[in-house]
Amino acid sequence: MLFTDPERTPDPEAAADRLPRGAGVVYRAFGAPDAVARGRRLAAIARRRGLVLLAGADPELARRIGADGVHLPERLAARAGAVRRARPGWIVTAAAHGLPAARRALAAGADAVVLSPVFPSRSPSAGRPIGPLRLAALVRGGAFPAYALGGVSERTAARLLGTGVVGLAAVAALA
Repeated sequence: MLFTDPERTPDPEAAADRLPRGAGVVYRAFGAPDAVARGRRLAAIARRRGLVLLAGADPELARRIGADGVHLPERLAARAGAVRRARPGWIVTAAAHGLPAARRALAAGADAVVLSPVFPSRSPSAGRPIGPLRLAALVRGGAFPAYALGGVSERTAARLLGTGVVGLAAVAALA
């Protein structure tokens, strides 16, 4: 999964165009004035390349751009059920920074959680890293679909093999 960020991913279209089939993109527009136009370009790339496109924290933007669903920050994860009822075919994921938050998101109706930060990260919202061993324990103990986010790179991703994590997520300028 690729999480876009206007500052760290200034060209999300180029980044999405390099992802393998089946990968996901969480388009985080953060209120950008060109959010719909850029989101529609990303949606076209996603359809052409077989990617899953989620809009970050904005079900209305997801609807307007034809996204496959929405990704909710932890503070909005309780809305997963309402989103699911409004859009039964959508994929709904939620951020979680620990097992209790992951369980709350899943109980609220999220399909999967994105656990973070796994490794030290430059993200302004990153807290203390979970680490690969604790991440593995959380995923195995919770028995839920999870993605790892935060400090994930080519080097650190290898440390997650065998943890039971469904996939990896990154915020990066891939272009």
